[in-house]
Amino acid sequence: MTLSADTTPKSWLAFELGVLRRFEFKSIALPFAGEPDLGLYLKRWGVRVAANDLSRWAYTKSIAMIENNSERLDENDVEIILDEVYVPRHKLSNPSLRLWFNETDAWWFDNVRENAEKLGTPMKRALALTIGMTVGDYALSFNEETRELRQPFSRVFRRIWESLAAPVNNSQRNSSSNHEAREFLAEQHTEVMFLRLPRAKNQRARDRMSLSAWREDWVHAGDGYWDDMESVRAGRLGTHAETKQQYLRFVEDLLQTAAHLPRWAIAHVEDGFISTNELVEAVTRVRKAETIYSKDFSELVGARAAIITA
Repeated sequence: MTLSADTTPKSWLAFELGVLRRFEFKSIALPFAGEPDLGLYLKRWGVRVAANDLSRWAYTKSIAMIENNSERLDENDVEIILDEVYVPRHKLSNPSLRLWFNETDAWWFDNVRENAEKLGTPMKRALALTIGMTVGDYALSFNEETRELRQPFSRVFRRIWESLAAPVNNSQRNSSSNHEAREFLAEQHTEVMFLRLPRAKNQRARDRMSLSAWREDWVHAGDGYWDDMESVRAGRLGTHAETKQQYLRFVEDLLQTAAHLPRWAIAHVEDGFISTNELVEAVTRVRKAETIYSKDFSELVGARAAIITA
């Protein structure tokens, strides 16, 4: 197993939380939020969380799990979402779904996506899409040999809804943003920035055929946004880096933007492209590094974890 840019293993998350417990803080900015697990845990600590991600799928999950303090889907909402979801229309609203699913499955996801827009609030729409993404990940976990073991998607949707934990209400105005990371950080006034660095050798998102790619197509209800997304990220951290020097320049550039935030925790995957020492040198050119925490996850995810505080 190798670490994906889309997910964080629970053991890695525990390492991040263990480092953050050493700080005293009441607010935090997450410029590359990804999955909402870290922000959700921090809400349980009473921390005000400002989550950001340029990917619409991650932004949607942050609305549902981090910004949302109280809203839940009720039975009527689920009936609206699952209404006639297997009934084909004249044509798919989102033909890109056929890249991921057969025709019958594509109709289910297309109809759920359209029905979600009928819900009354942005929070409920985000919750519906978050559950729908989990159903899609479930569907894509099967291959031709195991496909017969799948349960009907509407049943899976209901089971996920029924098992969804109540929203965490930390009595704070948590926020979710869908901006390029530098633009997001320039507007933040939190006590801590937790920067989970994007992998240095990421390919263009649309080419990766990863979990995030199908989610992004589905949440956007089409695939016509990829060029715009790449354009926004061009020359900034989060885009594909050809060399380590280029990547480290991207990191420095972002840290300069975050210089007004009092504390940093920078999480890094040491996978052979950028060493922790090279990253520390880049951080030190902007602010003195304080402590380096590391943990070996080679057997689990084929990489080492490092968190630099500054």
